[in-house]
Amino acid sequence: MKKVMLGAFALAAGLGMSAAQAADEVTLQLKWVTQGQFAGYYVAKDKGFYEEEGLDVTIKPGGPDIAPPQVIAGGGADVIVDWMPSALASREKGVPLVNIAQPFKSSGMMLTCLKESGIETPEDFKGKTLGVWFYGNEYPFLSWMAHLKMPTDGGAEGVEVLKQGFNVDPLLQKQAACISTMTYNEYWQVIDAGISEDDLLVFKYEDQGVATLEDGLYVLEDNLKDEAFVDKMARFVKASMKGWEYARENPDEAADIVLENDASGAQTEKHQRRMVREINKLTAGSTGALDVADYERTVETLLSGGSDPVITKKPEGAWTHAVTDKAL
Repeated sequence: MKKVMLGAFALAAGLGMSAAQAADEVTLQLKWVTQGQFAGYYVAKDKGFYEEEGLDVTIKPGGPDIAPPQVIAGGGADVIVDWMPSALASREKGVPLVNIAQPFKSSGMMLTCLKESGIETPEDFKGKTLGVWFYGNEYPFLSWMAHLKMPTDGGAEGVEVLKQGFNVDPLLQKQAACISTMTYNEYWQVIDAGISEDDLLVFKYEDQGVATLEDGLYVLEDNLKDEAFVDKMARFVKASMKGWEYARENPDEAADIVLENDASGAQTEKHQRRMVREINKLTAGSTGALDVADYERTVETLLSGGSDPVITKKPEGAWTHAVTDKAL
């Protein structure tokens, strides 16, 4: 009898191992460090939504020295989170990225300015120093300045661009009149540093009509020729959107899950809970499927960059509904 029981346990263990081995592996490369910006993915993993879809998902945090397009081009990820301006610029430069889903419906990007700088409207940017993120994050800003017909190489009729680190120091130290911020992150860092909201003026890209799509999911074009890969991505998107829905319904729990996955220990509960709530405003209204009108608006914004546009021609094959049609 004892041998039979041992045999049964061994069989059960073997079946468990087979089930684990049968899970399809997916590596997701994030655009930035572990934070509420990516809550939906961490929630999907924590709550078992990926496992329910037969997936074993590895989430790789990003950082200032990590460019998601380079990671996926080098085989380090199956799917990446990136902003569309960066993805389309990378595509034009030879990395054939394709948008397979768009969890973020709205843009959270803005310029945050000190009122004491005298800036009241975008026209007042002339002659001022503005903090700008680079590493692919500069494209929306450059497109906006092109719309305003403001050179970005200084001068009385242009703006001086300060290559901003991923912090708010240039504003705090008054090295720049305005800096790049996100509604869910750096803006609140400025507030937490002791500057009153009454002393600030913000210009949201959404309000200026130059918003471009952020935080979409991208894969390499050739991989979409493989039906098994498309099926795997469909299951990944389905589970991820379930994670985003859960985050909207349970923001504090979602923030706690993010904190549990923050190996650096750099994030705080207050900031992450606030971030998840702000991020939820940006994912609201998205089913995960790319809105073609939003895509075309982004492309037009990037093309209208004067003598130095972000992209020089309309992309072909830069998005697909094949994955979301199957997922949703």
